[in-house]
Amino acid sequence: MEVNASFVREMDCLNCKGKFTTTKIRSRYVRVVKHESDFKPIYQDSSVYPILYNVAVCPHCGFAFTDDFSPYFADGVKSEIKKSITSLWNSRSFGEERTIEEAIETYKLAYISANVKKEKPLTIAGLTLRIAWLYNDLKDNESETRFKKIARDLYAKAYLEGDFVGTQMSETRVLYLMAELSHQIGDREGAVRNFSRVIERQRTSIEPNLIEMAKERWQEIRDQKQQKQQEKVKAD
Repeated sequence: MEVNASFVREMDCLNCKGKFTTTKIRSRYVRVVKHESDFKPIYQDSSVYPILYNVAVCPHCGFAFTDDFSPYFADGVKSEIKKSITSLWNSRSFGEERTIEEAIETYKLAYISANVKKEKPLTIAGLTLRIAWLYNDLKDNESETRFKKIARDLYAKAYLEGDFVGTQMSETRVLYLMAELSHQIGDREGAVRNFSRVIERQRTSIEPNLIEMAKERWQEIRDQKQQKQQEKVKAD
């Protein structure tokens, strides 16, 4: 019997505890060919796209979340969710297969939910980076850049607050993302500063591939600067 790549998973809403179903992709069908410089995965089969299904959206209360959300709700947060999200929610289901546009909508709902719930900046950064990746798929460069800037700023906040400690994200990886996203949005100064910070960790880091990627990017930016200076001299 042929097994589909997708399956239906039963969920309990983190917020209202209501039961609902959402679509997920079976891990054995996921084949990553490579990762882009900002860690966006490129899949062997573009029709098997697990990023579309990371977010679960409760059809009852409108709260959207991922596996990275904390189960803890501070005092008063559920009341704020009811006022800011549930009271405006027109019940709908995102439980079936999703288009890229629908997936972006679920991530934006999760972004709102995460901010109201006061999730860690690192968690919210991951949401906004994935929104940028999906806009990249749609070739919407303006929206992609806007969300990469938001993600960069959130990773910077996560770095300052140290909220990556105890997660799968190392300090080196957070710094690298701050640098790479700065580079992609045209902030050369921020990119050079943070790539340099990554390179400084080459003796202590257990992620030598990140160090090499940072070195390549740092040299690339330096070469681009020299080329522009040479072109300016010729023009003058």
